[in-house]
Amino acid sequence: MASLSPYQRKHKVTVVGSGNWGTAIAKIVAECAASNDSVFEKDVQMWVHEEKVEIPKNSRHYNPSSPLCQGPQNLTDIINQTHENVKYLSGVALPSNLHANPSVVDAVKDSTILVFNLPHQFIIRTCEQIKGKILPYARGISCIKGVDVRESGISLFSETIGNILGIYCGALSGANIANEVAREKWSESSIAYDPPHLDSKAPSKGPSPTGTPSASTTDLAEFEHRDVSGQMSKTKLQALPSDYPPIDHNTLKLLFHRPYFHIRVVHDVAGVSLGGALKNVVALAAGWVEGMGWGDNAKAAIMRVGLLEMVKFGEMFFGNTINTRTFTEESAGVADMITSCAAGRNFRCAKLSIERKQPISKVEETELNGQSLQGTLTAIEVNSFLKRQGSEEEFPLLTAVYRVLQGSMAVEDIPSYIER
Repeated sequence: MASLSPYQRKHKVTVVGSGNWGTAIAKIVAECAASNDSVFEKDVQMWVHEEKVEIPKNSRHYNPSSPLCQGPQNLTDIINQTHENVKYLSGVALPSNLHANPSVVDAVKDSTILVFNLPHQFIIRTCEQIKGKILPYARGISCIKGVDVRESGISLFSETIGNILGIYCGALSGANIANEVAREKWSESSIAYDPPHLDSKAPSKGPSPTGTPSASTTDLAEFEHRDVSGQMSKTKLQALPSDYPPIDHNTLKLLFHRPYFHIRVVHDVAGVSLGGALKNVVALAAGWVEGMGWGDNAKAAIMRVGLLEMVKFGEMFFGNTINTRTFTEESAGVADMITSCAAGRNFRCAKLSIERKQPISKVEETELNGQSLQGTLTAIEVNSFLKRQGSEEEFPLLTAVYRVLQGSMAVEDIPSYIER
């Protein structure tokens, strides 16, 4: 890809989160930053929630005489010295320009691009920690699979992040099993980013990426933009200074596209975000169907109904901006649902809960190495929202999943319930 130079400054990138998917994304970002060092600072920060970890004896890094193998050590020290996240992404070599940082405030300092990849139950608390401590003109990408449900309504986590921090935030989601991506098995993903209108028109010390000189010569301190509801956002943005390359679709593709990880950048933040959140709920139902031994026909029926409900949810609650074709044409839509209903962790844990006759929460404890299912939380939060809207009956699959989780419906009752 062509360079976006010349600009006086480069973008510093921080990945906020270091679980399985967070580390995989950090690997990609660090590789891209190193390959495009005229646009990005080479070193990439990754915030790691510090914990004590022992290097397993079957690890290639295990050496009884090494100080790192003398009992539990800080995970950040292990990552920075071995270039591997031995707990959450074992066996995958990480780039040497990726640096694990136990301080989220220090990790995000002076970064112009923040990539958020945390379980969604932790994102608000984390954003509150860095509020007022980031560059006011920073921009974000949310890789978080979920929706933010409150008494006041429902919103996307990209907008929750943006509203807390006073920045603009897009979203990344797609048919991406983290371990496959990290091991460089070819896949694709979607980034949704609707560039704030002044970011791509900020005055430049040189030509724009298309070679057209900017018509403006004055940076504007702050400006308004529309949110995914189509209304003017309460958050006023500060324009990106002109000595940085604009953060637009070209720049984001430079930051995330790899030969093994193909990126399509679109404008539909609502569609990409909802696809990433709701497919996890559908995957739970698919896992139960698999566990019951009902076969591929039954699983296909679950996926068909699930896709229809995802489209309907988007039209009903984000209709002013959503492009429903996102669900059928982009990786973040039907492709992600297919993958999640075949091999994702929500599918796998739901399947095991039937086979083992255990609550899914018990399977989660034994199978996920300390990480959490997003589908169960999303199902509960979405149902809370639908109940307040009086819309449970309009989304029978989403409602059935919630009721099975709560114990008020049996898996055997799902086919007749979603048929209504």
